Amino acid sequence: MSSEPVERRVSYMGDRLRGRRCQICGKEYFEIRDYCGNCGRKSFGKMENIDFFYEKGRLELCTLVNEPTNKFVKFGNYIYGVVSFHNGKIKVPGRLTDRIIGDKEAVDFSALEGREVVPRFRRRYSVGRSEIIPTISLAFTFADEYYPHQEYRVVAPKKEYDKPGIVGYGVYTSRFRIRENNMERAVPFIDEDAITAAVEAGKLALIHSGVDSMLIGKIYVGSESNPYAVKPIASKVAQVLRLGEEDEDVQCVDAVDTEFACKAATSMFKDAAALVSHPKFSIPYAMVIGADNSQAAPRDCPGGELDLFVGFGGCAFIFGKNDVVAEIEGWCSCTSDTPDFWRRDGEPYPMHGGRYTGDPAYFKHVRKAARKLMEQLNLKPGDINYFVAHQPNAYFPVRIAKELGFSEEQYLPSLQVAKFGNTYSGSSPIGLAAVLDIAKPDERILMVSYGSGAGSDAYSFITTSQIIEKRGCQKISVKYLAENPFLEYVDYQTYRRLKAGL
Repeated sequence: MSSEPVERRVSYMGDRLRGRRCQICGKEYFEIRDYCGNCGRKSFGKMENIDFFYEKGRLELCTLVNEPTNKFVKFGNYIYGVVSFHNGKIKVPGRLTDRIIGDKEAVDFSALEGREVVPRFRRRYSVGRSEIIPTISLAFTFADEYYPHQEYRVVAPKKEYDKPGIVGYGVYTSRFRIRENNMERAVPFIDEDAITAAVEAGKLALIHSGVDSMLIGKIYVGSESNPYAVKPIASKVAQVLRLGEEDEDVQCVDAVDTEFACKAATSMFKDAAALVSHPKFSIPYAMVIGADNSQAAPRDCPGGELDLFVGFGGCAFIFGKNDVVAEIEGWCSCTSDTPDFWRRDGEPYPMHGGRYTGDPAYFKHVRKAARKLMEQLNLKPGDINYFVAHQPNAYFPVRIAKELGFSEEQYLPSLQVAKFGNTYSGSSPIGLAAVLDIAKPDERILMVSYGSGAGSDAYSFITTSQIIEKRGCQKISVKYLAENPFLEYVDYQTYRRLKAGL
C-alpha cells in the first residue's frame, strides 16, 4: 500500500513528466535535483526546470508482459519498454496503453520499436477502494495513431473583446467503442476515468487556445463520476496542467469541483465569464471541464436500461476576453426539484424515473430555458444558425429541437450521442464543440444543457473572425474522434470490464 507522501512525490514528477537541465553543460535529468553530476558545485542555481508532457518521445525497445502480478493483473497482457526524449538525452520506462492483447496474440516488436510516442495521463495500477488512486504520464500511445502529437505553443494575444467568451476548447474520448442498435459509444480503456479524461481535455484546450497555463486563474471540473467521494478532481487537473503560477510545488489557482448531473460543467460557463470580465479580479482566463465515465448498471439489473446509452469522455473550454472565438451573447438558467435520475451515496449505479425522465423533466426544462433566453434576446429560430441540446439519447434532442422550431440543418451538426454515447457532463459541451469545429464567423449558436434533479442552462454564443484562425491549431476535432481509422470495437463483456476500470 502506497502512502500519501509517496504518492505525492511520485505524482509531482511522473504526472507532469518533469525534470531538470544543467544550463552549463546541457545534461538533462528525469528527476528534480539542485546540481549537475558533471558540473558539480558550480551548477548550483543553474539547474532549469524542463518537462516532457507535451513532447514526442521514441520507443527504443519493448517487451510483452504476459503474466502481470499483483497490482497489474487487471491490465491483462501489456507492452512495457524504454522511451527516449530529446534525441536520447532522457530515457524513461513506460507502458504502451490503449492496446488489448489476447493471450495467444503474437506481438511484432520490430513494428513497434523506433516509432514516436506521446505521453498519456492514466492510472498506474489498481489499488484498494480505501487507497489513493495512483496516476502517471509514463503511459504512451503512438504519435501517428488515434492521439496524434500536437505542439503546445503559447501565443501572445492579438485582440481584446468587449464581451467574454470561449478562447479555446478541447474534446477527449477513448479510441474504444461498442456498437449496438445503430449507436456507437465511447468506452474508456481500463486505466482511464473521469480524472484522466479531464486532464486530456484540458490539455487539448490549452493547445487550441495558445494561452499560457500560468494565466488560468480558476478551474471548474464538473462530473458525477469522480472516483473519490471526498477529494476533488480539479486539484489533480491543476497540478498536471500547471494551471496558475507555480510556487514551491503549489499551483496558485482556485480549483473546484461542481456537481449538477449532466449540467455540472455548463452551470459554470457564466461564472467563468463573470470572473474574467470583472474589473476588480485579475483573472485573465478560467477553464471549465465536463468529464464523465458515465455509469450504468448491467442490463440484467434494475436501471440497466441506461447501459444502452452511456459513454465516456470530456470537454474543456477556456474563457477570457482575448482572442475569443465565440462571445457569450446571453444566458438563462432554470431549475426545479424533479428527481428523474439519481444515485444515492454509496450506490455504484444510478436509477431513473422511467417515463418521467422525458416529461416533466428533460423537455420541460430545456424548453423553458431555450424559450426564455430567446425572449430575452428577442430571437426567433430563424435568427439562430445552430441549436445544441443535451443528448441523453438520440431521440430527445431531435424532438425538442423540432418542437422549438429548428430545422435539421440547425440541430444535426451537434448530434454526437450516436458516436460517443451520453457523456453526461460532457454531452452538450461536446455538441457545442462539434458546432464550433465547423461554424463560420458571425454565426449564432444556442446551446441548452440539462441536468437531472433538474435544471437547464441556455447560452447564446456569437462566433468571431478568429474562429477560423484558431481552427488550424487543433488536429483533434470532434469529427476526427468520431471517424478515426484507429477506432477499436469491443464486445459487451470487454466493454463492462473496461468500464469497471482498475
